[in-house]
Order: sequence, then C-alpha cells, then structure tokens
Amino acid sequence: MRRRALITGVTGQDGSYLAELLLQKGYEVHGIIRRASTFNTGRIDHLYVDPHDPDARLFLHYGDLLDGTRLMALLARIGPDEVYHLAAQPHVRVSFDEPEYTADTTGLGTIRMLESIRQLGLDCRFYQASSSEMFGSSPPPQNELTPFHPRSPYGVSKVFAYWATRNYREAYGLFTVNGILFNHESPRRGETFVTRKITRAVARIRAGLNEHLYLGNLDAVRDWGYAPEYVEGMWRMLQADRPDDYVLATGRGCTVREFLSLAFEHAGLDWQRRIRFDERYLRPAEVDAIVGDASKARSLLGWEARVQVPELVRIMVEADIRSLEAGGTSWIDRPTVAGWGT
Repeated sequence: MRRRALITGVTGQDGSYLAELLLQKGYEVHGIIRRASTFNTGRIDHLYVDPHDPDARLFLHYGDLLDGTRLMALLARIGPDEVYHLAAQPHVRVSFDEPEYTADTTGLGTIRMLESIRQLGLDCRFYQASSSEMFGSSPPPQNELTPFHPRSPYGVSKVFAYWATRNYREAYGLFTVNGILFNHESPRRGETFVTRKITRAVARIRAGLNEHLYLGNLDAVRDWGYAPEYVEGMWRMLQADRPDDYVLATGRGCTVREFLSLAFEHAGLDWQRRIRFDERYLRPAEVDAIVGDASKARSLLGWEARVQVPELVRIMVEADIRSLEAGGTSWIDRPTVAGWGT
C-alpha cells in the first residue's frame, strides 16, 4: 500500500525538495499551504498534477500553524504515515523584529501539530525541523550533546519546539524525531538569506543590473551544505527502527566573506569593489560560529554530506545566472543529487 506523507512548509526550499524525493519513492504527498492573494507555489509547480487526474500523488491543503482546529481536521482527514513539520517563521534577523509571531508559529505551532496527533491517536511518525541556531554561542563543533544557548527569538522558539518534540516522545510514546540541521542552501533558497542574496547579486552585477551588494557581518562562520542532501537525511530519520535526534552538517566552517569571495570569483568579479556595509543587517546578538558534527547520523543512518561549499557556490551562482538570462522565471532548474538509495 502506498505510504502517505504530510509536509508543512511544502512551498519552501526544503519542502519542495522533500516533496520531490518522496514522490520519487512512490509516496502520496500532502502539503499544507497558507492562503495568500498571490500564488506562492513556485517551488513545487513543476510537481503539481490536477488532483482529479488518476495519476495525481501531490495534494495541497490550506492551513496555518496558528489555527490548531484546522490542523487537527487536516491530520484527521489525511491520516498520514509520516509528518514532516518544516513550516516556521524561518528568518533569524526577522525574528528580532517579530518575536511574538516567531514564537507563536515556530514554537507553539509545533505543539499544535503534536497535540493534534496525540488527541487523534494517529499512528504516524513525526519529524521536527530543529535548527543549529539553537546552539547559539556554544562553541563548535556542535553535536547532539552540545548545550543549547540560542541568541535570537528564532533560536529560542526552535529550542521550545525541540523539547516539545522530545517530551511527546517520552511522555506519550510517539515516534517523534528532531533533525538538527545546520545551514543548507540551494538555488531555491529564499532571496533574503545571505547565501542566495550573494549569488543573486553576483548574477545581477555580472549582467550590469546592479553595482553593489549591501551586507552586514562578514566574519560569521557557518556550516553550509546542499539542501537536497539534507532532505534525504530527514527521510532516513523516519525510517529508523527507533526515534532519536540527529545533527546533519558538513563538519566544515566557512565565513560569509569566504562564501562571497568564491561566488564573485566564479563569475570573474572582484568582490571587494562591490560590497558595501549596512548596519541594518547586523543582529542584536550575533552567533559567531556554528559548525556541526554529524558523526551520529553517519554511523546510524548512513548519511553524509557530499557537496561542500565550493561546489555549492558553483551550483547556486550558475543557477542564478541561468535564471537571469532566462528572464528570471526559472529557479527550479536542477534535479536533486543523484546516487542516494531508494
């Protein structure tokens, strides 16, 4: 019998790659999207088939993490075997401006999902998208035993969701896991995130459409991997015999300065002539260095990051250049990484 998965945040970077992966594996995939006055499904439009088509296996439903009644109704109707909870207010810098909304969606939204599953008595496996931002100022390398010390409302909300997920596992025996994913990027990354902001600017400066790129802290160290590989790790966590929590990371740190240098160099540009400092992009409390240790995932799940920063930069810069040359209409132009098991 075909397995059924539910993805919150299906229209985001991770949700779109995960939907692709699950469809390739034969799943029936359901996604929750928010109502909006404009279409916001660009990342998954290439996957969509009319739901009346007998071959359709991707179905979208309107819902919101702030509406627990609607979430419970959807879970009851869909009856998923696996739930991938990816939706949140995802931007760290924005969380300082909207802390209450961030806590309500990212923190309490997870409780609403978990409590709905518990009250309905669903026999399903639950994945919580936890974040390396939970570690904050704890020194690297960080693994599953590293103490949390979040430095933003986003990080604080993710810590709440992490412990809620563990609590429902320990208190009620639910199959719930936390995937503590370090930064993972792709051509589908939102344009306000620093990596995509850089690669998009490289394409526009190369084409003569912009002169400069405005950034904040260039010395922050992050562990950047390739998003399609990381959604494979999410899936593997829910296939394990027992629920547990896992870090996914490359294990290698890279500064923002190094990332943008590689990106501009790939396009034959001198980044130092193009970068301007803007204090608006500084955070009230900065996270200096986040570098993960994914030894547990490698040992127990057989998962390992393959794409490192130089290759990641090449993928993103070339995708943004192609997109611009095509009129900026296609940013979903690269398949997921081949070679993973079915």
